[in-house]
Amino acid sequence: IVMWPNEDLNANSDCVLSTGDPALDKLINQWISWDKNGATREQIKILVQEGRVEELRRILGSRMTFGTAGLRAAMGAGFSRVNDLTVIQSTQGMYVYLAKCFPDLSSRGLVVGYDTRAQECSGCTSERLARLTAAVMLCKDIPVYLFSTYVPTPFVVYWQNGAQISSPHDKEILRCIEENTEPWPESWNEDLVEDSPLRSDPLEDVCRWYMEELRTVCFQRELNTRCPLKFVHSSFHGVGHSYVQRAFQAFGFPPPIPVPEQMNPDPNFSTVSCPNPEEGESVLELSLRLAEREEAKIVLATDPDADRLAVAEQCDKCGWKVFTGNELAALLGWWMLYNWKEAHPDPEDTERVYMLATTVSSKILQALAQKEGFHFQETLPGFKWIGNKIHELTKTGKEVIFSFEESIGFLCGSMVLDKDGVSAAAVVAEMAAHLHTKNITLKQQLQYIYEIYGFHISRTSYVICNDPPTVKRIFTRLRNFEDEGVYPRKCGGYSIAHVRDVTTGYDSSQPDKRSVLPVTKSSQMVTFTFHNGIVATLRTSGTEPKIKYYTEFCAPPGKRDLFSLEDELKKLASALLEEFLEPEKNNLIRRSV
Repeated sequence: IVMWPNEDLNANSDCVLSTGDPALDKLINQWISWDKNGATREQIKILVQEGRVEELRRILGSRMTFGTAGLRAAMGAGFSRVNDLTVIQSTQGMYVYLAKCFPDLSSRGLVVGYDTRAQECSGCTSERLARLTAAVMLCKDIPVYLFSTYVPTPFVVYWQNGAQISSPHDKEILRCIEENTEPWPESWNEDLVEDSPLRSDPLEDVCRWYMEELRTVCFQRELNTRCPLKFVHSSFHGVGHSYVQRAFQAFGFPPPIPVPEQMNPDPNFSTVSCPNPEEGESVLELSLRLAEREEAKIVLATDPDADRLAVAEQCDKCGWKVFTGNELAALLGWWMLYNWKEAHPDPEDTERVYMLATTVSSKILQALAQKEGFHFQETLPGFKWIGNKIHELTKTGKEVIFSFEESIGFLCGSMVLDKDGVSAAAVVAEMAAHLHTKNITLKQQLQYIYEIYGFHISRTSYVICNDPPTVKRIFTRLRNFEDEGVYPRKCGGYSIAHVRDVTTGYDSSQPDKRSVLPVTKSSQMVTFTFHNGIVATLRTSGTEPKIKYYTEFCAPPGKRDLFSLEDELKKLASALLEEFLEPEKNNLIRRSV
């Protein structure tokens, strides 16, 4: 039975409704009694009145979990979504866990940042969620460093080591959230943000420290001041505009030309079909047309929270070249190594140099490492793994000079332990300026890199699947493809040499058949290495209802028939999709952008 307080419906009586499901009714009653946001309470009320039981089960019957990057979900009413109540619950759980881990929490405090995303119909904004987060901590007398305006994600530190949290912290935090779901009396008290002496604003200090630290990845500032190249920057209606401008100035450049329609925050992302610069030329239209009018050769686009970067270069008579994340990584990896060697001519120094990449990303850095004598390591997908690996290596005296993930996430140096679109934008500009003095374009330099270290050609895409049982069925079929416990031996006529399944911990290439990468039972990921040199991975997204597939042809140096390499990769990628994912049979939605 659902009891609705009379002020929500009429002044004379309570409304008593039942969904017919006692467990669901209990969740609805909890929501109604705990949620003080009128908009999200109204959303639940309407669903109950309209008898939309399945939707109520979907949004109330589960909680947000940690994926590849924190607690993530759509905004809206329900325990499985981002809203005022779930953020309060999550912060209460976080407080309880932090109090256990850090006896000095009351002197350490917590940093809270936010971006520009919002959902008007839920009365939910990033700033409001940040203030509620701060209120929960302040009501427990914990100092809070709450930014006074929106900031890039890299400005906000994570665990005490500066990296995103990983196991076992994530599981323990979730347990503490589950044990502290009822809001504390003062958790809704936003006034604490204004009134508490424990609240301070770290914006000025952090911005100054960041820009000072940025100079550690600036190598030719004097040259930059004379650079004739023009750059266009889009912040995709997010937080990046002013911070990229300052980063350029720190590097000695004049500020890039902003895309006026996209430079100010807009939570509706009204000028793009998808607020993700990774989608390529179709979402960069305004930037490219502005660059053509301004005769700017390079376009830089940061995503809404400015931790990722897309780059496009105008090619003579050939339109625009939009670089993939893997191609940009080849360029940035080369650039960071080039400057490291300029500053450290002794080859022995290279012994302590590392570069990192996620396992679904290009193997180009591995090819560089084999030829140049530095170290390369792979991690599981997600920058939380990279950040923690950097921390681990740095403690032993190693220096990580570049890290990346193929989804346009880059970290030059190790000034923050997360992907950083702001610093990457400035570094790309300096690299382009340097190459311009030699009359070389970014595209030409990429070609030179591939000629020296071997062509690494990749195709990455995804399908959308909104039905978790279907996802499980697809991957179960792969693990029992030809017989029980037998993985596929071929795909599209191409024979498979090795299979690695980090979901189960299996790796046929290892003597003991055990995966070197950590087992991740909470997500699906299977990698196939083919005899012809192609590596293909199928994995579920940690943040969206997608099955992603990644293919790369790692050709040895000297194999330069680019057309045949691309044709073979295209055929195998198509076979991977049709034979292993079976989109029509499984009602999968193909990528449309």
